[in-house]
Parts: sequence; structure tokens; C-alpha cells
Amino acid sequence: MAIFQYSIKGMTCDKWAKELELAFHKIAGISSSVSWPDRTATIETTSTIDEKTILNVINAAGFSAEAGRKESTHSGEDELGSRIEPALEVAIVGSGSGAFACAIKAAENGAQVTLIEAADVIGGCCVNVGCVPSKILIHAAEIAQQQRSNPFKGIANKEPALDRGLLVAQQIARVEELREAKYQNILDSNPAISLVRGHAQFKDGKTLLISKADGTQQEFKADRILLATGSTPALPPIDGLEKTPYWTSTEALFYDKDVEHLIVVGSSVVALELAQAYRRLGSRVSVLARHNLLHREEPKLGEELAKVFESEGIEVLKHTEASAVSYDGSQFTLQTNTGTVQGDRLLIATGRRPNTRKLNLEAVGIETSENGAILVNNQMQTNIPNIYAAGDCSDMPQFVYVAAAAGSRAGTNMTGGHAQLDLATMPAVIFTEPQVATVGLTERDAQAQNIETDSRVLDLENVPRALANFETRGFIKLVVEAKTGRVLGAQVLARNAGEVIQTAALAIHNRMTVDDIANQLFPYLTMVEGLKLCAQTFRKDVSQLSCCAG
Repeated sequence: MAIFQYSIKGMTCDKWAKELELAFHKIAGISSSVSWPDRTATIETTSTIDEKTILNVINAAGFSAEAGRKESTHSGEDELGSRIEPALEVAIVGSGSGAFACAIKAAENGAQVTLIEAADVIGGCCVNVGCVPSKILIHAAEIAQQQRSNPFKGIANKEPALDRGLLVAQQIARVEELREAKYQNILDSNPAISLVRGHAQFKDGKTLLISKADGTQQEFKADRILLATGSTPALPPIDGLEKTPYWTSTEALFYDKDVEHLIVVGSSVVALELAQAYRRLGSRVSVLARHNLLHREEPKLGEELAKVFESEGIEVLKHTEASAVSYDGSQFTLQTNTGTVQGDRLLIATGRRPNTRKLNLEAVGIETSENGAILVNNQMQTNIPNIYAAGDCSDMPQFVYVAAAAGSRAGTNMTGGHAQLDLATMPAVIFTEPQVATVGLTERDAQAQNIETDSRVLDLENVPRALANFETRGFIKLVVEAKTGRVLGAQVLARNAGEVIQTAALAIHNRMTVDDIANQLFPYLTMVEGLKLCAQTFRKDVSQLSCCAG
């Protein structure tokens, strides 16, 4: 007879403790007592039951175990129990969404996890200076615009009374609230996850050197390492830029005073979201686009969005590139190939670069792309088997939900799993109004892969919900494989396009054809019904249909 005691990882309530105890009771030769408050399991076995059998029961129930003591009733002597494998040490450089997703998953699987963060606050870009504060600002600007201009004759328009200081204070408060709830609380409540402050770089493949604020250094050894260091704004080669008080998105998001004229250099996601928000909050705005707006996307998206911007009074300067800039204390002056542009604030939003330069990647031979992004496979593994990467520092798309998904899968794979991340049906949304949403292949993408395509564009004048909203700016486009009608991609410019695009993503993931979509039931007077209508245009003239899409 032997008695084992285990510390159970991943048990979150008394219900699971009872389920685990029941699982033990089903095996002859085992009696058990599982305590949810203590997160422990005490197992009494006959001599014919070995420790591997016990651990298999724990793992099958979805938990992991760390052994405490083992008592032998035959010898009367206590001996230290041991796990079949020692506790895995996982080090994670960074503390954003990808880092925490990995930490949670690795801890659930029995690892001891240490997050290493050089910044003053945890949480990374999204909650602190990215997704959360930007969407707050954008929604505030949208409400201001609705007061200023609405499509209904019976509701009087009025100029909104704006207090930028109050808006920013509310924005900061919500950021701090979410950082506490989604990051700090996880650290405080999970004993398997700890935080070390400092800047990490590689000494060798299993050792990190952590430089701390007090000037000291700490060596940290780990069995597995995840790099999740994020990215920072990239700067274009504009002469004189470094000598001026230019903004990146961080400064633009939290500025609490009025801006007379904002110049935006850039023509993609961050540039366009903030350009429209500032215009709606009362500023003149000029956008300098080196090509067209959204030039890497379906061309019609940029063309139609430019028309929307111009209708709201935003100056869109296409094929315009700044070569030099100066600042006289109140005004920026940009020299461009199309003339001089002046304004009191300058936002540089020309993309982001991976934060990998200070990691000493060359010490271990980690492979990177030309811009420093860490190359990973579909299991988030670098060319060094025990080192993984996730999020903006890797060569994956720079979206927070991609970072979180990659981090979670990395945590699984570090602890013995084989999870993969398929980006073939990754949806993307730009939160302008109307929104831009895409998934899958454009016609250009498909042609580059030698796929013969067919496509249709449905203007929103044909979508009943858009008509009811008196908001018909935009379109829905579906790209399909010509021979089979299988949906390959969707591009949407519409109010709430972000709520529409996931249906298209699911259709592509499930290899649906346009006929499959056309024959589905869609609720009437929703924007997503536009997908059904667009699918129907491959076979009929939807202008001749009655309501409800038929």
C-alpha cells in the first residue's frame, strides 16, 4: 500500500475536484480525497497501481500534477515523491496578449512560468496604447459626428460640445481598469506565473541575462523560451524628422487639447483610423499617402474610402511623399513631391517594426526576416527548437488576436502538445466609418497563385439594412474559384463590416460555395444579409428580388 499526494494544476472550482475524485473511484485499487481549496489530491493505492496510472487519470481529466510526498506503508519511511518529469521552466520575454496567453496555457499544463518585462506597465500594446484606447477615441469621435451630421430629417444636427481633457481621462481610466482585470489579476491569482522586471537578452539558448533598473544583472535559465516583445512605430526616412516633436499613435491617442490642423503621414490602418477620428473631433486633417489609401488591399476599398474621407472634409493627398520636415515652435512644414503642407501637429503612422534588436538573437542564431521579424513555423517555433515567438515581434500578421492565438498555441507546444495556427481565414478590420473588413484572398492574391477566379460586387444600395439606415456608402465583394464557385475571399466596406466578415471567414473555412451561402437563411434587415445577396448575384439580378433576399 502506498499514499501519494499531489498539487493539482488547472483546477478552478469544487465541481472539478469532485469530478477528479469520481474519476479515481472508478479504478479498482485506488481511493482518493481531492480538495479544491488546497488544490491537492491524496491517493491511497494498492501495490499493483503505479504512479503513471495515477498521473494518467489526472491528465485525462484535463489537469496536471506536481507530486509532494509519497508514503510507503510497508517500510514506514517517508520519501520525497517525484514527478515523472521535473517542473518545466518557461520564460516569456514580454507581457502583452501573446505573452499572457502563453503563460496561462503553459501554467495549466504544469509549467512554472516567468514573465520578463522591461516596460513600466504590463499588458503590451493593445490594452495600453493600441486597440483599447484607439477604439474608445474612435467611438467618441463617431458620436460627435452623429450629433453634427445625421441622415434623418426629423433630428436636428448640432455642433457637439467637446472637452478633450475629460475624454482622455475617461479613456485612461478604462485602460487602467482593463489592464488590472485582464493582466494584473492573472498574475496575482496564479501562483504558477511570476513577473521579473528588467530587459532580457540571450546569453545562450537556455539562458537569459536580465538587466534591471538598479543596474544589476540576473541570469535566468529556462527549458523553453517565448519571445513576445511586440513592435514599435517605424519611421520613414524624412530629413529633419528626428529634430521635431512629431507624434506616433501613442501621443495622438492621449492628447488632451484641441488640434487645429493634423498632418498624417501614412495610408493604412492606424493612419486612417486616427485621421478620421481627429477630423470628427474638430480638426482639419491632411493625409499623405505614398500610393493610394490601403494600397495593399482590394483597390476598390481604398478608392471608396477616399471618397468618404473627402466628403467629411479630410484632405487626401495621393501619391505624395514627404522628403523633409521642419518645426518652428508652432507649425510643421513638410516638403513633398506635390508641394508644401503645413499643420500644427504631425502624426507618423507608416507601420511598425518588430522589437528584436536588443535581444541579442545572434548569440543563439535565431533566424529573422530583413526587418528583424523572428521567423516561426505554424507551431510558433523558431529555428531553435526550444525557443518560440508570437505576436508583432514575429513574422505573423500584426493583430492582437493573432498574437493571443499564437501565444496560446506556443504554450501548448512548449508543454508537449502539437497545436498549429492556420491563418488562411484570418479576418481583419479597420475601424473607420464605414469599416473596412477583409478575409481570404483578393483577386490579385488568387491570380498570383494561378487560381482562376470569378467575383461580384454588391453596392449597399441593394442591402435593405443599409437603406433603412439611410447609409449606403460602401459595398460587399466576394471572390470565388471560377470552376467550383467555392468562396476564396471577401472584402467589405460598410457600417459594422467587422460584424459581417466573420460569417465570410466561416464560409471560407468550411469551403462553402456561393450557392451554399445563397441558400442559407439570413435574418432580414441585418448587414450580414448582404453576404447572401452578394452570393445570389452570381446567379441572378438581386434588384428583381422581393424583400428578405428570397
